[in-house]
Amino acid sequence: MSSFNIRNRNIEEFDILDLDGELDAHTAPHLEDSLKKLIIDNRQRIIVNCQKLEYISSAGLGVFMAYIEDVRSLGGDIKLTNMSPKVFNVFDLLGFPTLYDILDDEKDAIDKFSS
Repeated sequence: MSSFNIRNRNIEEFDILDLDGELDAHTAPHLEDSLKKLIIDNRQRIIVNCQKLEYISSAGLGVFMAYIEDVRSLGGDIKLTNMSPKVFNVFDLLGFPTLYDILDDEKDAIDKFSS
């Protein structure tokens, strides 16, 4: 069974989800639950820190696709940060850099929200 954890923390009006482990079909519902809760709470400035994300499957990518429009309809966005080259390659192969801001770190994501 895959090991996966999400830690949610706040910096001012930003919600940061720290992903740790393998995001696949078995663990994707954890990310889905976290994003649903943020949307219900009208939290729309979401940063997903992928520094400790070791692997992502199509099921994990599908969660991001399922909720991006909901977040954007609230006037917010989901920014992705701190990806390893291996994880970035998966996002890149599927064209995610044209749909999402993928940034080096959380500070860059916060700055991008402000611009």
